[in-house]
Amino acid sequence: MNHMVQQQVLDRAFAALADSTRRGILVRLGEGPATVGELAAPTGMTLTGLKKHVQVLEDAGLVTTEKVGRSRECRLGTERLDDVMQWIEFYQRLWERRLDGLEAYFTLKRGSQT
Repeated sequence: MNHMVQQQVLDRAFAALADSTRRGILVRLGEGPATVGELAAPTGMTLTGLKKHVQVLEDAGLVTTEKVGRSRECRLGTERLDDVMQWIEFYQRLWERRLDGLEAYFTLKRGSQT
């Protein structure tokens, strides 16, 4: 994937994940599909307000929606979470290597002082 496109994908995903309401929606959808009404009920939010959050998640590829009768059913979309996890894992490995190197340095330094 083109680097610029990859950055845009990550920007949308992280922007969507930055909001606690949207993270709550993802947690709920981790239990299984739900309609917009079912997602709105525990939040006390209007259907219109919740639909806006769902739209942000859908634009980021984190959620898919489908019209079922008079309702809109939401499901988790895994592709973008995979992109986010790859990015996080890359930096996790990078920082672990740096911290391991720092630990080795201080261990060596302590050993040379005794």
